[in-house]
Amino acid sequence: MGELADKRKFYINGAWVAPSAPNDLEVIDPSNEEPVAIISLGGQADTDAAVAAAKAAFPAWSATTPAERLAKVEKILEIYKRRQPEMGAAISHEMGAPQDMAVADQAGCGVSHIEAFIEAFRNFEFIRPLGPHAPDSMVAWEPIGVIGLITPWNWPMNQVTLKVIPAILTGNTVVLKPSEIAPLSSMLFAEIVDEAGLPKGVFNLVNGDGLGVGTQLSVHPDVEMISFTGSTRAGIAISKAAADSLKKVALELGGKGANLVFADADEKAVARGVRHVFYNSGQSCNAPTRMLVERSFYETAVEQAKKIAEETEVATAHQPGRHIGPVVSKVQWDKIQDLIQKGIDEGARLVAGGPGLPEGVNRGYYVRPTVFADVNNDMTIARQEIFGPVLSIIPFDTEEEAVGIANDTVYGLTNYVQTQDGTRRNRLARQLRAGMIETNGQSRGRGSAFGGVKASGRAREGGVWGLEEFMDSKQISGWDVDA
Repeated sequence: MGELADKRKFYINGAWVAPSAPNDLEVIDPSNEEPVAIISLGGQADTDAAVAAAKAAFPAWSATTPAERLAKVEKILEIYKRRQPEMGAAISHEMGAPQDMAVADQAGCGVSHIEAFIEAFRNFEFIRPLGPHAPDSMVAWEPIGVIGLITPWNWPMNQVTLKVIPAILTGNTVVLKPSEIAPLSSMLFAEIVDEAGLPKGVFNLVNGDGLGVGTQLSVHPDVEMISFTGSTRAGIAISKAAADSLKKVALELGGKGANLVFADADEKAVARGVRHVFYNSGQSCNAPTRMLVERSFYETAVEQAKKIAEETEVATAHQPGRHIGPVVSKVQWDKIQDLIQKGIDEGARLVAGGPGLPEGVNRGYYVRPTVFADVNNDMTIARQEIFGPVLSIIPFDTEEEAVGIANDTVYGLTNYVQTQDGTRRNRLARQLRAGMIETNGQSRGRGSAFGGVKASGRAREGGVWGLEEFMDSKQISGWDVDA
């Protein structure tokens, strides 16, 4: 990105403004450990100003027609598509997604989400009958008010568009706090929103960390809802902070997905699962990081996983290709290294990869694609979310045993099933405790909700459910159906 970019500004009430007090932080490019930008972390005065702007804008914005709000979001989509290459470059520099993947997938998912919300919104009934048994009883869906949005660094635009777009479509006003590690894409998104001509105060952005702006939004009396994506630990802290003001809190948290591979799985099942774990350098909450394999197929699966790991290239984010890039930060790299070593110390069989930097690399936060076999569900690497390119393979003998292992976790985001037996797939889809089940490599349909259960949080983001997440339902009796 050239020389250090000065990004010490916030987007509040329709304008870029200077921070209330200097509190600077460098944004580090994980590919080379060099600073690429400098931002400011907001203070209480900045948070208060953003919330006040959103609160002042809410009455007028919530009173606009759905058609008016839809037109603004369609304009956002038009501009976003035009600036998608810039968005990909920002994401590549701030969090290390490889160049091609950053444009097509990281930035591209923003396009997909906006389009899906537009489709769902066009058919959304804001006032609908309770049912034929009560013809004059209605259910009305109303905006909540000022919403604080706290987003992570691993899929910046995925989470920003899953929160901002449905929130403003449904008549709310928002204050966005993106991750301070990867804020550049969100600042570009603010430029897109500004160009689209949203009224002042509908969308606001304040950079900051969790202990600062994150906490300030969580306890602010004028914020009616917090929508947070991140770690389970932080989600618990936000829930506690928000409790005194009785906010609505929607949490999308971590995962430790189980991928059940049966002996009759298709020939690409193992490779597909391994590549999914390594995708985005392992930094996806829905990654199938526990591969449970039927024992008769177990050693074959281990060898296939080893081959994929050894074929997976690791390189800078700033070159084209299908390689994986670095992880986001030195803190993240250190955590992953500690957990890889923990796997070795606890007796798992290291099949590929391992601790340290890849061969020939001496700078950047790169992790060797790592596969452990002979893991049991009591090991640390099977219990904790590693958030790196590390796969744990666990054998099982029976379907019942596989379900028991898969469900024996605090998490419940996404589980996966690989078998040609359709009856078994259907049965397991109901028995596995998770918000999402994907089978035989088939992705969820367009407009599906993303979200989990247990320590993965219970948010539902995307489609109709993603719109309802940002509204309250109102029950009305005595409605004049002829008026």
